[in-house]
Amino acid sequence: MIIGSQSLHGKYPDMADEIVKSAEVDLIAMKNPRLTDLLNEIGVDSLFHQNYGYYADPVDVTTAILPKGWQGRLVNLPEGDTEGVRGLCLDPHDLAIAKHVARREKDVAFTRELARRGLVSRDRLLALVGQTAVASDIRQRIRGDIASDFDGA
Repeated sequence: MIIGSQSLHGKYPDMADEIVKSAEVDLIAMKNPRLTDLLNEIGVDSLFHQNYGYYADPVDVTTAILPKGWQGRLVNLPEGDTEGVRGLCLDPHDLAIAKHVARREKDVAFTRELARRGLVSRDRLLALVGQTAVASDIRQRIRGDIASDFDGA
């Protein structure tokens, strides 16, 4: 499962511009989370990274704070050269909520761009904030950030 910004490829597989450019992809081995560590074989500074210029960043489900029900909204990654491995991606709205919670500088720019491009809905984001296990002051801050994203869009 892809949980970072690269998860946009699930819903928007042809998106190939700066919003999804990254040298890393945050991955979780969903069927057996203990296998997530094996992803280091294609991780940073691996032979794979040296050969292809990008790498896997093995994470777990606690990496992102996501709204209730996110698993039911996962998006299938379009089929490709995966030798039968099925990829799942976060729904863009769940991804945006996780980015709003984290609120790093790059996350603020990312959520603003999602809103500007119309890739997420203000109403859907506001509904999901209420389903996210964060403190009430964080929830209020996120609501303000969402409004700011769309007012500047």
